[in-house]
Amino acid sequence: MIRNILGSLVALAGAAAAVLSPFRDWYDGRAGRDYRLRDLFTGITGTGSGVLLSILLPFLVAAVLVVLGVVLRSRLVVAVAGLVVLGFTILWMVRQGQAAGSLAVGGDGVGLQAGVAYALGGGLLMLIGALLMAGRVRRGRAGREPYAPEPYAAPGPDQVDTWPPTQEPGMSTHTSPWPEPEVDPYTGPDPRDPRTRSYPRASRPDRGPGESGDPRDPVQPPSPPSSPPWG
Repeated sequence: MIRNILGSLVALAGAAAAVLSPFRDWYDGRAGRDYRLRDLFTGITGTGSGVLLSILLPFLVAAVLVVLGVVLRSRLVVAVAGLVVLGFTILWMVRQGQAAGSLAVGGDGVGLQAGVAYALGGGLLMLIGALLMAGRVRRGRAGREPYAPEPYAAPGPDQVDTWPPTQEPGMSTHTSPWPEPEVDPYTGPDPRDPRTRSYPRASRPDRGPGESGDPRDPVQPPSPPSSPPWG
């Protein structure tokens, strides 16, 4: 923004200097508005010219281009205006040198005078202003909003109540890529422990208690023999 303002001021100052230059003396006391625009292409003559048909015309066009370039923020338009002013000024110097045999720089109304300096300075100021200007900003970049990551939203009450997630019947919450280890669903005593090992009972009816082979059956002491009936 600051570059555009500064460049625009410099370019407008150059345009003002270029428009003012034809009203100043250019060579040997002759003002720039007295040179016909056609003489720049055919040769300098002593014939006078109207204001709008003189060298002032391309300078006015350049000034309009500068204003247009400042409004549109176009560096190219401002630069073209500066090249127009410099081009017509240098062309006049070439034709004047051909007509006079040489170009002299002096004072007291002899040789090149202030009008030429105004024209050359105005053209250079236009080019400097075009370089200072930042130009137009593309709409795609200007209208693009900067990326701002959205803050993490805290879990709602419905999410808090259900944490940790409950496991549905038949579903597994295992998230590891490795398979889950197999778990034996048997929760009884260790069958390898001899203290808890069970033995099948014998089906023979002639065995009494404690003779079935099952160590868990209590061993009953033998009953004393009954006395014979004759005793």
